[in-house]
Amino acid sequence: MLLKGPTGSGKSRFVEAMAHALGRPLVTVACNEDTTSADLLGRWLIRGGDTVWQDGPATSAVRQGAILYLDEVAEARPDVIVLLHPLSDHRRELFLDRLNEQIAAPPEFMLVASYNPGYQRAGRDLKASTKQRFVCMSFDYPPPDIECEVVRREAGVEQAVAQRLVAFASKVRKMSELALVETVSTRCLIHAGKLSVAQIPMRLAARVAIVEPLTDDSDTLAALVDLVALSF
Repeated sequence: MLLKGPTGSGKSRFVEAMAHALGRPLVTVACNEDTTSADLLGRWLIRGGDTVWQDGPATSAVRQGAILYLDEVAEARPDVIVLLHPLSDHRRELFLDRLNEQIAAPPEFMLVASYNPGYQRAGRDLKASTKQRFVCMSFDYPPPDIECEVVRREAGVEQAVAQRLVAFASKVRKMSELALVETVSTRCLIHAGKLSVAQIPMRLAARVAIVEPLTDDSDTLAALVDLVALSF
């Protein structure tokens, strides 16, 4: 399964919730541009003068029939993406070239990956040959009433505070003229709420948890700071 959606929209939490509901072990890999196939498969290590093989997270997940979750898979190097092909089609196999071993995934094994389609603007997209091996689900930020409830529960804030945070996010998300690469995520709202619970003034909490992570452009930053002052 491939989960598509903006950052902070709940993709990882969804996978955690499903693993809990299914009673399955979850192996998570946070992919980045330095993630290699060896990081997923495993490598030979020197221990006490002996050379021993250490399974990587992908190999371990296949062996135990766990849910393997590759977070932001588009960030990984091409050799990692190619590694997924035989595991994500009818073969359901993982080949360990360093051991010359072919591992067949048990029926209960699941492969879940997530990525942000916004990376297409920076050339970090997935090839069709990869995406078509998955069934896909699109994620977006929830409707205001549901997002308020999420922020209230996760941050521990009062309903009125959650509503003001969500209202601020809704305004920013509609301001296409800001040309933000990413907009306000539910995650950012939760961070701001937690800071307010810790007695940080709301305007300061909104600035450091929502505004500052969004942009480094001074003009855009100033516009968002003004909006914070009007909203809180």
